[in-house]
Amino acid sequence: MNRRESDKAFLPNFCSIRAVFGVVVTAELLALMLSLGAVKSLAGLPDDLSLRSLFVQWVALASVGLLCVLGPWLRRFGNGVTGLLSWLLILLLTLLVSMAARWVLDLPLLAQGGTLFLAQTMGIAAVASALMLRYLYVQFQWRLQVEAESEARFQALQSRIRPHFLFNSMNTIANLTRSDPRLAEEVVQDLSDLFRASLSDAGRRSTLADELELAQGYLRIEAERLGKRLRVEWDLEGLPEQAPLPGLILQPLLENAVYHGIEPSEEPGVIHISGRYRRRKVNLSIRNSVPTSGRGAHRKGNRMALDNTRQRLQGFFAGEASLTIGEVDGQHQVRVVFPYPWKET
Repeated sequence: MNRRESDKAFLPNFCSIRAVFGVVVTAELLALMLSLGAVKSLAGLPDDLSLRSLFVQWVALASVGLLCVLGPWLRRFGNGVTGLLSWLLILLLTLLVSMAARWVLDLPLLAQGGTLFLAQTMGIAAVASALMLRYLYVQFQWRLQVEAESEARFQALQSRIRPHFLFNSMNTIANLTRSDPRLAEEVVQDLSDLFRASLSDAGRRSTLADELELAQGYLRIEAERLGKRLRVEWDLEGLPEQAPLPGLILQPLLENAVYHGIEPSEEPGVIHISGRYRRRKVNLSIRNSVPTSGRGAHRKGNRMALDNTRQRLQGFFAGEASLTIGEVDGQHQVRVVFPYPWKET
């Protein structure tokens, strides 16, 4: 299932480890609450909790397994039908596990409180599963809202490429046309790639390789314009170039580094881009020297690029990505961390 289809899905991917872990923890909390409400003394709590945990976990894991298998089929229906079918499947599994528990304990199904036991378990399962499905639906609605806000932020980001950058780039191209036509053609190509990405669809899915290539093209343009005032250092090692990313993620961060760190300074500045892949996470760092003198040495910004990038990363990776700002060795640093491999859940 691709990303666009998963955005319309009501149920998450119950085959993922994170979903299974969440269900197991929730089921154990439910077993604990039921035991605390049933026991008459704390001395009997461990035995009662162990039996209830065993039963509840069997129901929970069986439900997760069935929803994992039937998930692709259930997602074909509307949200209401999907929720109803999922709820009925959980109740059916609860009934089967309850009957199996009575059989294992060699207790008659319809005697010695068997009917009451079935009624209690079915009632609890009905309420607990309904609450769970309601929570998943609310989370689904929240995700759609985040996606909509992300697209709106991307549209705002498209119009934020500073006009002076375009004018300065055109002046640079005009000067190079007379002195180095071949280099001027390369700058034109870098500029066209940048604006093609900027004017693309908000839902465009990019890769780490594409974003790094776009960033390199942008910095080549700025290097031709600023000359010796800008030094760029790359330190990339073992990065998964096929890692998915939302489009236009790195370039706005580099533009901020140039605008706030390099342009205002009377002295040459440096931008250092480093990247590592550790423990199934991609770590990218953009550091720039801080101007200490010059006109506008401390430019103020509205932080729109940083806020947009952070929100779009969190929306794309369901909150598992981060963007942090700090200072390292007297330089301003923006650090981006996102998971890979990433499978939407």
